[in-house]
Amino acid sequence: MYIKGHNVVDSNPCKPADRTLFVLSVPPYCNEECLERLFSECGAVEKVHIHQKPTSSTPNDETSNFFKTSPSCKGYKVAYIVFKTTGCIQKAKEMSAKSPSVLFSDEHLGITGMQKWCHEYINENSVDTEALQAEVDEYIAEYDKKIKEEKKREKDSVGQADDEGWVTVVRHGKKPGLARTEAFNKRIAQRERKKRQKQELKNFYAFQIRDSKREHLAQLRQKFDEDKKKISAMKSQRKFKPF
Repeated sequence: MYIKGHNVVDSNPCKPADRTLFVLSVPPYCNEECLERLFSECGAVEKVHIHQKPTSSTPNDETSNFFKTSPSCKGYKVAYIVFKTTGCIQKAKEMSAKSPSVLFSDEHLGITGMQKWCHEYINENSVDTEALQAEVDEYIAEYDKKIKEEKKREKDSVGQADDEGWVTVVRHGKKPGLARTEAFNKRIAQRERKKRQKQELKNFYAFQIRDSKREHLAQLRQKFDEDKKKISAMKSQRKFKPF
């Protein structure tokens, strides 16, 4: 791995130039925990950001374990080590290249090779349903709380002047509006579909009349053949019983 001080024109608050170390050629099996343990010899590590390629943008903090907003980094990657104090970057640069640094030890075992692939395959194809349900329920509860607070805020703002002196006026009719639910939208779509079918002109052209007659005759012939088969089956099953 190659290291240098992070110094770009467009600085980012989450990656301060005086406390951020840029690491290149990070192997695939090396994660945030390994990098934090490796560079903790130079000073206390505040945060480790891993990207697929060098960037000065703000990293996406994944809050969900199941619904990822950004793709995971594959293969070799880059990392930004943010230390808590200044001066740690110089200590990292003075690390000896002759003595190798160990990422995994008996206390901190890592998964590599075939075991790593099997572990990733199992994690990608198996989902903890209880944890997923708990995360979904938490998200729905937060969303409902947010909507409730917005409605309360809108209700409280009615009749009150804002910073520019404007007053929000809401018209309340005798009949309240219907909620735009999924069932309500389906009923509207079905009603519009029926209206369009009534407006369509059927058998307006000569070829439409011929096609409809031909289709009607074909249906009659098919029904006649089916009735003949039924009658013949009934005759074959009928038995003569004189007594």
